[in-house]
Amino acid sequence: MFAPAAQDRMILLLNHVISREALAMARLQPFAGQSVLLHLQNWPTLLPQAPDLALGVTPAGLFERLEQAPEGALRIDIDASNPALLALASFTGQKPQVSVQGDAAFAGAMNWLIENLRWDSEDDLAALLGPVAAHQLARWGRAIAAALGGLAAGARGAMASAGRGSA
Repeated sequence: MFAPAAQDRMILLLNHVISREALAMARLQPFAGQSVLLHLQNWPTLLPQAPDLALGVTPAGLFERLEQAPEGALRIDIDASNPALLALASFTGQKPQVSVQGDAAFAGAMNWLIENLRWDSEDDLAALLGPVAAHQLARWGRAIAAALGGLAAGARGAMASAGRGSA
């Protein structure tokens, strides 16, 4: 099935980002053996259902995919009522609206990750292409992300105006 393979790739990227920050791994290590369930809430019914992502914390302070979240897993619901805007917002560094249920200490560690962890794609590109090319690609990427963010904000405003006009 497609979903587990895609989830595995997402977890590889997440672990790559976490492993670059020793503090992030140290914050997760006390929660080794605990699990978190990521759920996309309000997913549009016109799209195929997005599967939940169950993650376990390893002793190294990284994540592994679980087939199913055990009872008592921390639950993080992400508002995905507009997946396109959610994806665009992630490119511009905006944080999604989330609600968390479960252990307060573990929730605090996860919130710290959401607030502080960023992928330094320019550094990764520099390792492959050299610093000058990586810097230029990163500049272009930021410009594209800013333009897409502007489009998303405009679309959000137009949708809100259309909703008010039909009431």
